[in-house]
Amino acid sequence: MTEHVAERAPPLPRDWAAAGLAGRALLHRGRPVALALAVAAGLAGAAWWLAGQPGGTRLSLSLSFGALFGFVLQRSRFCFYCQWRDLLVHGDPRGMLGILAALAAGLAGYAVVLGAWMPDPAGTRLPPDAHIGPVGPVLVLAGAAFGTGMAVSGSCISAHLYRLGEGSPTAPFALLGTGAGFVLGFATWNPLYLASVSEAPVLWLPRHLGYAGSLALSLALLAALAWPLLRRLPEPAPAESGRHRQPLRAVFTGRWPVWLGGLAVGAIGTLAYLRVGPLGVTAEIGGRSRQAAGALGLLPERLEGLDTFRGCATAVRDAVLTPNGLFVGGLVLAAFAAALAAGQFRPAWPSRDQAGRGLLGGLLLGWGAMTGLGCSVGTLLSGIMAGAVSGWVFGLAMFAGAGGTLWLGRRTGLVA
Repeated sequence: MTEHVAERAPPLPRDWAAAGLAGRALLHRGRPVALALAVAAGLAGAAWWLAGQPGGTRLSLSLSFGALFGFVLQRSRFCFYCQWRDLLVHGDPRGMLGILAALAAGLAGYAVVLGAWMPDPAGTRLPPDAHIGPVGPVLVLAGAAFGTGMAVSGSCISAHLYRLGEGSPTAPFALLGTGAGFVLGFATWNPLYLASVSEAPVLWLPRHLGYAGSLALSLALLAALAWPLLRRLPEPAPAESGRHRQPLRAVFTGRWPVWLGGLAVGAIGTLAYLRVGPLGVTAEIGGRSRQAAGALGLLPERLEGLDTFRGCATAVRDAVLTPNGLFVGGLVLAAFAAALAAGQFRPAWPSRDQAGRGLLGGLLLGWGAMTGLGCSVGTLLSGIMAGAVSGWVFGLAMFAGAGGTLWLGRRTGLVA
């Protein structure tokens, strides 16, 4: 019998083999992109469905603005603590300039909106829903505690939310700690309110300076902060050749310049206030925490004066779907889709250190946000945009607390 020996296929040329590997990589890469498109389509479909329900326009817009906000945060890595740390540790001012750009854009946008709604700001009324809070020692303490929580946990609350969409191992514990921090804040609210907050002045710059004067003063302060940072900017990298510039890749996979993210945040903040309400990410967390704490009997019988102040309201939620809840949900899901498209969804199992830092830092974040009537987005960003002195005071205390904790932590090895 003649034995048949199978012929070996000739080896593929190197360029064919490389093409096969590239094809398999593209196929593997296409799966997360397809999932990202499915998430984006789901968000769009949910917003469309909500818009068709009775009274659902505000819910639909909240979901849409939250998705836009989460996409911008993820693409530009917009994080108050990270940008501050980059300046203090690495001497890189670009991130802080992005934050200043967000504030400048929002200040200009809010001035137009408020000027149309309240042509005369000199009376006793305040703009509807604007985050304008009392200014006093308790606000400074809240800002410092929030800044310390940022340094311990590694991010502010909004950054933990978009990093949750990236699969961060720390973010779930930080957000859980934030809820516990709100409960602790409710427990300590009454003595702080009676000792200081009840008599603290609520200062709104347009009431004293008019819209033009308030805008001019605020922009001058931002310019004074930006000037030394601009002098420290590194040399720009060489521009890429035209054939390497791909608009879709630049938008969906490359990191955006932080200044661009800042301008987008300022624009979103203005549009959100015009159509829904000021930007904020803690009203839903605080409201659900208050609801759970009340059901467990952990709240005081009465929270003195809390519901009379502007800011991220923490009233008990009766409805399943709320504007801020949909805003936060849209933020996380859009950040998830953006991370998938960019290849930056990298879930990891948390270590004990990550879980501990998240819980402790989140506890401080929650307490500071509850006591300060908002966080870096609500009290600082939306507050300064609206002309509130409380936004400036909270921001200065927050950055001081974060910077001091970072300095002490690096000296002791407790903070990276």
